[in-house]
Amino acid sequence: MLKQLCESCDASVTFLSSKCRSLLRLCRRQLLFSIIFGFTSLILTIALYHRASSLMTMFILAFVIGLVLLVLSADKFVDGAAAIANHYGMPPLLIGMVVVGIGTSAPEMVVSAIAALQDNPGLALGNAYGSNICNIALILGITALISPIPVQSQVLRQELPILTGVTLLAGYQLLDGQLSLLDALVLIATFAAVMWWLVRQSMATREDAMSQAAVVEAQEHQMSAKRAWLLVGAGLLVMMASSRALVWGAENMAKSLGVSDLVIGLTVVAIGTSLPEFVSSVVAVRKQQHAMALGNILGSNLFNTLGVVGVAGLIAPAAVDPSIMTRDFPVMVLLTIALFVVGMGFKSKTGSINRLEGAVLLGAYF
Repeated sequence: MLKQLCESCDASVTFLSSKCRSLLRLCRRQLLFSIIFGFTSLILTIALYHRASSLMTMFILAFVIGLVLLVLSADKFVDGAAAIANHYGMPPLLIGMVVVGIGTSAPEMVVSAIAALQDNPGLALGNAYGSNICNIALILGITALISPIPVQSQVLRQELPILTGVTLLAGYQLLDGQLSLLDALVLIATFAAVMWWLVRQSMATREDAMSQAAVVEAQEHQMSAKRAWLLVGAGLLVMMASSRALVWGAENMAKSLGVSDLVIGLTVVAIGTSLPEFVSSVVAVRKQQHAMALGNILGSNLFNTLGVVGVAGLIAPAAVDPSIMTRDFPVMVLLTIALFVVGMGFKSKTGSINRLEGAVLLGAYF
């Protein structure tokens, strides 16, 4: 009798746990759709207010439709990739930090690669660096306002100086005004080294706060291997097609408005491609998974600085717009150093990003 009662309780707990995960996934989807709808409505409202021409309206629609499909396909791509990693027994920390954390940067990678292929380095670099600025100032600022973020994970505390170091390395490479093939190769090699370190950490670290949060994250991406591979393949195809539409729309919007591709990349494109990071971080902090919320941002910024810029440089080495080094890159460096200082918590054993610091980050973005 007692054994049957225990089995019944276990079944009830499993059922409730499954229902809770389904509810969280539904909330995540609803939040994603709400943000996309709001962002799209804002762009269309601006177009109507300025009485855009039929040609300009077509450019805006291409950008908006491309952005919506890009974000949705990236979300499915991440779900499928995480499920495949979980199916083949990858450690939860590796799934959380590499597959999910870096997978949310897939839009930046595809958009920058397409822009580089179309000989548009301004849009490629603007998207990558603009996303980094958006991740720290806008997304992390809002996330910290929702709930202060303690930095208890030793893995993340080790990742903070790595992010600061690679940001300074990227700045040093651009001092000559060029993103050369050699610069791109160095970035890709550094990215490979960082990935190797993350794999080692995921194998050695089991009780870390980030690892515990990653276990929960991995459980939310359970599905059959067949469905997971289908999501990855379909998501990748839609991302590539939608990115072409987004880049085409963004380039022509910039020409019609008389602004540079760099400015478009740093603003609307960067914010749009950062929507997956925003949703992932907000949902994580609402579930009290603070390590995962911060890990998403750190993983994304590492991937943007090394992988996204590196691939763009491999495809099309090019001269760098001087305004990147005089305006945009210094902002990114200052935000990264600020994140390093508050995250490391030199006066205590653990750092934190409180609501006041979140407000300061958010104010710095605007």
